[in-house]
Amino acid sequence: MRVIDRYLFRQFLGPTLLATLAFSAIAIFAEALSAMGLLLNQRQSLVVFIKVVVLAMPQLIVLILPVAVLVAGLSTINRLHRDNEIAICFANGMSRWRVISPAVRLSTLAALTSLGIALWVQPLCYRALRDTLQDTRSDLLTTMIRPGQFTHPAPGVTVYAQAMDEDGTIHNLFINRRVGAAHDTTITARDGRLKRQAGAPMLILHHGANQEFGMTGVLNFLSFDDYVLDLRALVIAAPGVRYKLSDRYIHELVFPDLARDWERANTGPMLAEANARAATSGYAIAFMLLALTAVIGGRFNRQGYGLRIAAVAVVALVARILGFAAQAVATPHPLLNLLQYAPPILVSAGCLSILFRTSARRTARPGAETLSAAGR
Repeated sequence: MRVIDRYLFRQFLGPTLLATLAFSAIAIFAEALSAMGLLLNQRQSLVVFIKVVVLAMPQLIVLILPVAVLVAGLSTINRLHRDNEIAICFANGMSRWRVISPAVRLSTLAALTSLGIALWVQPLCYRALRDTLQDTRSDLLTTMIRPGQFTHPAPGVTVYAQAMDEDGTIHNLFINRRVGAAHDTTITARDGRLKRQAGAPMLILHHGANQEFGMTGVLNFLSFDDYVLDLRALVIAAPGVRYKLSDRYIHELVFPDLARDWERANTGPMLAEANARAATSGYAIAFMLLALTAVIGGRFNRQGYGLRIAAVAVVALVARILGFAAQAVATPHPLLNLLQYAPPILVSAGCLSILFRTSARRTARPGAETLSAAGR
C-alpha cells in the first residue's frame, strides 16, 4: 500500500471508529433502559444488569456498523473534497479507483467484521444472555418474594413479605397453601432466609406459627422458634431454555434437526434468519459506496453537496427497509431468500456505475479531469 493510500485509509478509519463508538454508546443507553427492570422489579445485582447489556450488544453492532460507515464516509470524503485533497489526487494522475479503494477496503473489513459477529459472536452472546435471563426468572427470591406484594409462585400458593433486607433477610412472612377445598396450611414467621441444602431450596423461618386445617375439620396450630420449609413442593420447575432464531449458530439454521417438531415446523424462518445475517454484512460496502457517490460521483458544486447527501441517506434508509421486508417475505417462501441480497448488491452496482461512468466521460475529454480537479 502506497503512502497516499495509507493516508486516505487512515482518514476514513478514524471517523468510522468514532461513529461506531458513538452509535454503540446510544445503543448501550437504550438497552440499559430496557434492562432496568432487572434492577427495579427483579432486584438483580449490578453485575447481572451489566452482563445483560453487554451480551445484547453484538446484534446491535451488526445493525449499527453500516450506518457508522455511511456517516463516517460522508464526513470524511466531504472534508477531503472541501480541503482540495481529492482534487490534488486527481491532478496528480490518480485514477478514480485508486482514490476510492482505501474507503472500499475499509468497508470490506467492516463487512467481514459484521459477518463474523453475526455468524459466531451473536449466537454465542445471545445464548449466554438467554441463560442469564432464565436464571433470573428461576431465582426464588424474585419469583416468590416481592416486598409488599402478594405473589402466586404456584397454583394454590400465596406468599407475602413485608420487607426484605439487602442481605436476604425476609421480615413478616406469610405463606398460604391450599390443596383442594379441604386442606389449607398457613405459615407465618417474623423473619426468615432462603438457603440451599443438598441443592434443594429451603426457607429457614424464625419465630412463627404453622396453622393447618385438614379434612377432619380440626385446626392444628404449632408455634416454633426455628422451622425449615422445603420449597420444592411450592414452586413450579422452570422450563428448559429454548433458544430463539437469533440465538442459533449458522449451521443450526441451515441444517435444522428435522427430528424435532419445532425445527421441522420453522425451517422457513430459520433459513430466512441465516440469509439475513449473511446479507446484512453487504450493507457496509453499499453504504460506503453511497457516501463516495454523494461527493465525487457527480458534477462539482461550489455550494456543497447537501442535496446529494440527503439523497443517499434516503437511498440507504429505503435499501435497509427493503432488506427487512425481503426477510419477512422470504420467511414463508424460502426460494425468495435471494431477494435479501438484492438491496446491497443493487445499491453497490448503481454507485459503481455512477462513479466510473463519470470517470469514463471525463477521460473521453482530454484534460477534463485535470481542469475539473483544479476547479475543485
